[in-house]
Amino acid sequence: MLQYDFEESVGYWTVMAAHALHRALSDELAPEGITHRQWQVLAWLAIDGTLSQAELAERMEIEPATLVSVLGRMERNGWIVRRECADDRRKRLVEATPAAEPVWERGVECAHRVRERATRGFSDHDRRELQRLLEALRNNLQGEDLPAGEPCPSALSDAR
Repeated sequence: MLQYDFEESVGYWTVMAAHALHRALSDELAPEGITHRQWQVLAWLAIDGTLSQAELAERMEIEPATLVSVLGRMERNGWIVRRECADDRRKRLVEATPAAEPVWERGVECAHRVRERATRGFSDHDRRELQRLLEALRNNLQGEDLPAGEPCPSALSDAR
């Protein structure tokens, strides 16, 4: 039998929490006619602006071929447009359209409900500390060290 001390595994805790957040958000988005993948596309476009299909696939951690079908549905819905890159005609750039705005707003409302559920019983300090710790974990794994005891910059803003 395979043995592992999951109670001490930060990876296990974060993956299980991420899966629970993913499921909760998917459940909230479904009645709005938005898939989790479509929400991810809109979120990355909101964060970074226009992106190539390859950049989107990388950020979403999916194969480019998988992304093509998601983008096709979104384009048919009028939520995005894809166009050739002027500098590299092999690249297809993706950008949100004005028609995506109400979809985005409904999705943000869903995300806020999930955030409230996920952090029920947390104080403002707890939320900021969770954000600080998760950002420190990510920075540690990406090799970006923060001075000991120094708060992460995003922990100083509101606890999204």
